[in-house]
Amino acid sequence: MNGVVAVARRARRMIARLFRTAPLTCSFLVVFWTVGTLAPPVDEVLERVGFGTDSPAWTVLTSVLWAMDLPGYVATTVFLLVFGALAEREFGSLRTAAIFLVSHVVGAFLGISWVLLGQAAGWWWLDSLVGHVAAGPSIGGVGLALALTFRLPPLWRRRVRLFTILSVLVLTLYSGWLEDLLRLSGGVVGLLVGALFLKGGGEHRARTLQETRVLVALLLAASALGPVVAMLSPNQDGPLWWFADVVAVVQPSQDEVAVVCGNPDAVDLCRTMLVQLSYGRFPALVMSVLPAMLLLVLAEGLRRGRRFAWWSALVCNAAYAAFIGWYVVEAAQIPERGALDLAFSYSVPMLVPLAITVVLLVTRRHFDVALPRRAVVRFWRFTLGSVALLSALYVFGGYLVRDELTPAPGFSELLADLPARFLPPGYLVGLVPLQFSADGFVGALLFEYTGVVFWLIALAGLLMASWRSWPTACTEAAERARALMRRHGGSSLSYMTTWRGNQYWFTPDGETAIAYRVVATIALTVGDPIGPAPLAAVRGFAQFCARNGWTPCLYSVGAATRDAVAGLGWSAVQVAEDTVVELEALSFTGKKWQDVRTALNKAAKAGITAEWCTFADAPFAITDQIRSISAEWVADKGLPEMGFTLGGLEELTGEGVRCLVAVDADRTVHGVTSWLPVYADGEVVGWTLDFMRRRSEGFRGSMEFLIASAATSLKEEGARFLSLSGAPLARLDRGEPPRGVQRVLDLTGQVLEPVYGFRSLFAFKAKFQPTYRPMFMAYPDSAALPRIANAVSRAYLPHLNARQGVRLAGKMIIRSRDREPAPVR
Repeated sequence: MNGVVAVARRARRMIARLFRTAPLTCSFLVVFWTVGTLAPPVDEVLERVGFGTDSPAWTVLTSVLWAMDLPGYVATTVFLLVFGALAEREFGSLRTAAIFLVSHVVGAFLGISWVLLGQAAGWWWLDSLVGHVAAGPSIGGVGLALALTFRLPPLWRRRVRLFTILSVLVLTLYSGWLEDLLRLSGGVVGLLVGALFLKGGGEHRARTLQETRVLVALLLAASALGPVVAMLSPNQDGPLWWFADVVAVVQPSQDEVAVVCGNPDAVDLCRTMLVQLSYGRFPALVMSVLPAMLLLVLAEGLRRGRRFAWWSALVCNAAYAAFIGWYVVEAAQIPERGALDLAFSYSVPMLVPLAITVVLLVTRRHFDVALPRRAVVRFWRFTLGSVALLSALYVFGGYLVRDELTPAPGFSELLADLPARFLPPGYLVGLVPLQFSADGFVGALLFEYTGVVFWLIALAGLLMASWRSWPTACTEAAERARALMRRHGGSSLSYMTTWRGNQYWFTPDGETAIAYRVVATIALTVGDPIGPAPLAAVRGFAQFCARNGWTPCLYSVGAATRDAVAGLGWSAVQVAEDTVVELEALSFTGKKWQDVRTALNKAAKAGITAEWCTFADAPFAITDQIRSISAEWVADKGLPEMGFTLGGLEELTGEGVRCLVAVDADRTVHGVTSWLPVYADGEVVGWTLDFMRRRSEGFRGSMEFLIASAATSLKEEGARFLSLSGAPLARLDRGEPPRGVQRVLDLTGQVLEPVYGFRSLFAFKAKFQPTYRPMFMAYPDSAALPRIANAVSRAYLPHLNARQGVRLAGKMIIRSRDREPAPVR
């Protein structure tokens, strides 16, 4: 109950904050939903308040208070909450209202003018819109969004503009209802308003490599999604509705089959359509949208700069252009087709793949990321193996259950029918005549799902080829990075760059290195760059990532690196707090050190001593107990051990890593800590705490005892400081209210606290009176934040399976009411 109340309070605060920052947008949405609730948008209401060719002029204003249906209400609300709020922040409420109304009113009249002109020219599509009405604030909303793009940063300006224009164009050309056309007109007006009155004098910035890839991928994706929109629309009315039959092939209707089968000269076509109609809904849907799915997968490959995706997209678009050209030649022979209809409805679909082909050719140098040979071999081995296995299963399995196929086929008939199993059912009409259909369960399974399984496997393989980084293990690069770490030192996390799983990028002179690992197309670095030129390294590393289709993310970097990359336009958020204990003036005196002195005194009374060792050279009796303690700790959690910047047993064997164990007179290990060396000018100047484990039934103050003993011993050896490392998702309360992403991270730390105890660990380290140094995550693109969050979570929990994920969620819910540790100030 307390959790529900907390969520309700948080939601109320968010709504109040939204009303303060965007009062016009929020007030309008309240009126919008209230009016729609009191007078639902049924046909009778829309006829009176909607705007159309036969409507009074004043309905252009009333139409803004209704939407055509419930999906229209939801989509418009989300759209206005995003762009309306941004516009109010940029322009203020009055100018936002003016831009919205101008875009809506002028756009609506402009769209109606196009309809009347099309009717006069005899264009069937625009003539069919006469007498219809449209309603919805999305007309002015699209104009407002496009006008706002003139004040956005160049990167977001191009993305928002292209995405919005492509969306309204796709809806207009393929769905084609009056509200779609008016939205397009409103967008045109918004662009004119922005160009005339809102265009800033900022310096033009050339498109980056990564941005060009994104824009080309969006173009290809839009060409694929348009026909799917037409196919899913209950009543297609756009000028390009027929193109859905080319890219997303639907099953024929019962009426169409009846007409064809009534023609005695179309026996083969009738049999094929009857078999096509017998397909189940799911396999028919998957195979029907297969061409569109292929283009979407290739678009993702283009976004990653993959060369194979460029070649595949080029071949697909050239093939589409040729096929549509043949279709247009056939359609031109139909006498009912008018000249304007042929000129637009049939030439534009052919020009679209031709235009995309030209764009691909012009931008070919941007797609130069080739797959390694082993990846290509693996893909083709897997794909051809799938074809062979599924083909054998269909032919031999079909022969065994031939009684479930009508008429019963032999081996030769099944072999002849095999190619048709891998084609969308709509392509079979007129291309591959079908001789039999499936009646029984097993027969239908083989007949309908052979192609579905193959194409899902092939598309998944293409998607994985686009996403995977295909790392190469290079011992030489690791040794070079280790040498740079010893020579130049770095942050307290610098030793973690040598851990297994990291790859390395070096500046051209080889003097600065960045350790990273690619997780879900995010190149996560570990700590600060190592070397004398960190800023140049970050700039070069970002270019290296862009060429490979990755998004760079500097994780657990210090304030100096955060400030340096801010000049490159990067954003940053705090992800942890490093706790550093200066050893020069360290003394365990005073009230603040009471807990530490108590642990030292109790350990002395219990006969427990601290002993240094290296894990590789320690006696088996010691290492076996350490493994047992660690296994007990992991089992108690019921979740996999975390990785990335948190070491486990494997990291204890690293070169230079020292372990400090608490043992009693019976040689029983009560606790263990590991310490990573921190270098400067080739010498060890400090140590970083990493591995911490305590026996559940052992000495309770063992961690305080071990850390205090390590501080005393390492101070005598000449070390300058100890880093107790940073607990993820925990930070010092400096009295600054968190904003945006920082608030989300704080909430995440709060949710995970009952399971992993990051904040409790942070509070524990405060006992040693450390100096706090914030650690940040820096990233160049805010749009990639969801993918970055996914990559970080997968880096920390690489072995989390579904069962453990459910257990993790259950523990967080069960323990959500546990009291949190007090914030450290």
